[in-house]
Amino acid sequence: MKMDYSQIYLFYLLGLSIVLIIIMLLRNIKDKDEQIKRLRASISRLNNSLDQMDEQAKLIVRTDLELNKIQEELDKKISGLYTLQKLSRSFASTLDKKAIFNQIKPEHIEELGMQRALGFLWQEDKKRFLQTLAIGYNQEELNNIVSEITSNQNIYLKLIKRGKTISLRSADPKLISTQEIRRIFKVRAFCISPILPKEGNHGFLFVGTTSEEGPITEGDEELITILAHTIGQALENADLFEATWRAQQELERRVEQRTRELTRAVEELKRVSKRKSDFVSAVSHELRTPLTSIKGYASILLSKSLGEIPLPIQERLKKINRHSDELVHMINDLLDISRLESGRTTLKRQPHNLKELVDSIIDLLSMQIKNKSLTLSVDIPPDIKVLVDRSQVERVFVNLIGNAIKFTPEKGTICLRAKLINDSVQVDVIDTGIGIPKEARETIFEEFYRVDNPINEKVKGTGLGLSLVKNIIEVHRGRIWVESQLGVGSTFSFLLPTASHQE
Repeated sequence: MKMDYSQIYLFYLLGLSIVLIIIMLLRNIKDKDEQIKRLRASISRLNNSLDQMDEQAKLIVRTDLELNKIQEELDKKISGLYTLQKLSRSFASTLDKKAIFNQIKPEHIEELGMQRALGFLWQEDKKRFLQTLAIGYNQEELNNIVSEITSNQNIYLKLIKRGKTISLRSADPKLISTQEIRRIFKVRAFCISPILPKEGNHGFLFVGTTSEEGPITEGDEELITILAHTIGQALENADLFEATWRAQQELERRVEQRTRELTRAVEELKRVSKRKSDFVSAVSHELRTPLTSIKGYASILLSKSLGEIPLPIQERLKKINRHSDELVHMINDLLDISRLESGRTTLKRQPHNLKELVDSIIDLLSMQIKNKSLTLSVDIPPDIKVLVDRSQVERVFVNLIGNAIKFTPEKGTICLRAKLINDSVQVDVIDTGIGIPKEARETIFEEFYRVDNPINEKVKGTGLGLSLVKNIIEVHRGRIWVESQLGVGSTFSFLLPTASHQE
């Protein structure tokens, strides 16, 4: 059968269409394969990203856990430090060694994350441990622990001697095993820290936990070490206070005893001084009578009323007369000193112009000053008035100026000056004399003391002048002192009350 042209053309178009469709399908399939490949690549990348995110998530979780752990440890340490601060303040307010351990309460141990605590101090005199702290134990457990420690005290003495805190992490099995410590003290984890005051009995602090939540950390060990160190310092302070208190009590006892001895010595000195003054007064009065007679007879003989006397005898009579005058002068000084020391002298205190008083004394001694060609200067304000017994103070100036003249070489200088100091006037008698040795400056005011120098060897004296001066100034409520340098000169200074001073 023959097909017409139109049918052939139709079949051709149909075949071409089918080919195009197949080509399009193949192209779509190829595109899908490409998409599938791309999707697989994306899925692979996504899986890698998910894996990375998973690792990061795990890292974040681990970091968070570690941070939480660190935060818990930090919170625990802060809480422990706060507890230690409270205990430290309690220890600081306690100076009784027994009361120090009593300041540690169960709540303090709980705040440190523990449930049990024990304290022991070694008693050197009794060679045994004294239990000073017990928290978290009943009496039976405590008795067993004390018995174990007493039986093996050398082990604990060695632990103390090492000076380091031990725990589960640092225990020495050669000395004592952790299992043994757990068995004795009935705990799962523990710290044993030595108590080491510089002075006094050493000991150790034991803390432990019965909880299974976790072991004792390094931070816990640090806190327990600090607590043991704080206890050691508190014990040291208590020992120091006790030693100081005992020393103070001993010092007070000695001071009291010494005071009684000094009081008795002062009373005895007063009695001796009174007996001396009475003796000097009595002897002086007794000496006056024979001296008066001796001087009287010598004067009668020298007057030649009984006849002519050979010249040699006259010379001897003159010596008797001169030495009698010296003895009378010494006796008068002794009597005056005795009266001043015993308070039997009544001062006639009146206001006197100091410069006028000094000028009158200088006029009296002017011939001695002129004979040695001395230069005398006076620097005393004209308006200073002193409230004194004139006759007594004149003796002060006579003695001091006389000594300055005596010990100042020819053509030397003497200066008198005065200045007001509050309600007193300070008078200085300054010379360019031979000076006074340092060792003699405290003793020159004693009775009968004379400085060992060439001038004193040539010129006789009684050694009573400065003693008399000191007594006169002191009864006027003043004082006297000296500054001197050998070969340069001396300055005698003393204080007198001014007329404005009301005693």
